[in-house]
Amino acid sequence: MIETSPWLRAGLPLVAGSLVLDLAAIVIFAAAGRNTHEHGLGAVGILTTAAPFLIGALIGWAALRAWRRPTALWPTGVAVWLAAVVLGLALRGLAGGGLALSFQIVTLLVLGVLLLGWRALAALFIKLRFRRRVE
Repeated sequence: MIETSPWLRAGLPLVAGSLVLDLAAIVIFAAAGRNTHEHGLGAVGILTTAAPFLIGALIGWAALRAWRRPTALWPTGVAVWLAAVVLGLALRGLAGGGLALSFQIVTLLVLGVLLLGWRALAALFIKLRFRRRVE
């Protein structure tokens, strides 16, 4: 029997959409932070700010093989969130970026809301959709 790719089992559109939502959430976080601190909203500046966290999230995706259950809160969402935060802060620090404790706390909380939030909404949508089919 030929085993199918996990990308195909989960559905490539679902996997790609989930990855895009994760990356978009991180870019939104970076843009909001830059806007709050009046650093400007140029694309290069936003991507430069987001880069360490994007890399952290991508490493989390690869390490966990998140494509198998891309919308799951646990373990996928939590692992991607923590990888984005921990690795992102480490990379930011290595690059000479600020690591004030307040920034670390805001990063943890905001990325948690964004990366787990869309997954929670997706789970609610799926649950409501399934409930309507059963009734």
